Amino acid sequence: MIELLRKRRSIRSYTTDSIEPEMVRTLVEALLRAPTSRNLKPWSFIVVEDRDLLGKLSESKEHGSSFLRRAPLGIVICGDPRVSDVWTEDCSIAAILVQTVAQSLGLGSCWIQIRQRRHDENSTADNYIRDLLGIPEPVQVECIIAIGHPSIAREPVPASELDYHKVKRNRFSDPWQE
Repeated sequence: MIELLRKRRSIRSYTTDSIEPEMVRTLVEALLRAPTSRNLKPWSFIVVEDRDLLGKLSESKEHGSSFLRRAPLGIVICGDPRVSDVWTEDCSIAAILVQTVAQSLGLGSCWIQIRQRRHDENSTADNYIRDLLGIPEPVQVECIIAIGHPSIAREPVPASELDYHKVKRNRFSDPWQE
C-alpha cells in the first residue's frame, strides 16, 4: 500500500484508450467496499463512460474540470445528508480508495472537487451536475474522479519533500522528529 501511495500523483492527461470492463468492475467493487461511519453507506456512484456526458461534466465548474473531457471514465460520487451527518467524509473515503485502486491497476486519476464550487455566477457545480445526470434532491455531489490510462509519467514526490512539519508528537507544540 505504501508503494502505491508513494507513486500516486494526480493525472490530468490520458491516452485515448478505453478502460477494460474488468478494470471498471474492480473500481466499482472498490467503491462499494469503502468503509462508512456506522456502516450507513450514504453514498451513491455514477460511472460515466459516455463521451458526450464526460464533455458536459468537464464544464461543471468554473476552473479545474476541463481535463475530464479527455478521460475515458468519470465517477461521480454523491452523498445523501439524510442518511448520515458525515456523508462528505464517507464519500471522500470512497474517492481516495478508488484512486488508490486505479493506481494499482496502472491507471491515472484526479479528484475534481464539486461540493461548494461554482458552475458559473448563477449556479453551483452541484446543481449543474444534478440537473445533467438527474440526481434527486437532497442528494449532493461531493466530487468526480477522472480516470484513464496516463499519457504522462509523473515522478513520485521524494520523501525529503514531504511536509513533516505538519506532524506533531504527543502535543501540537512538539514537532515530529525521527
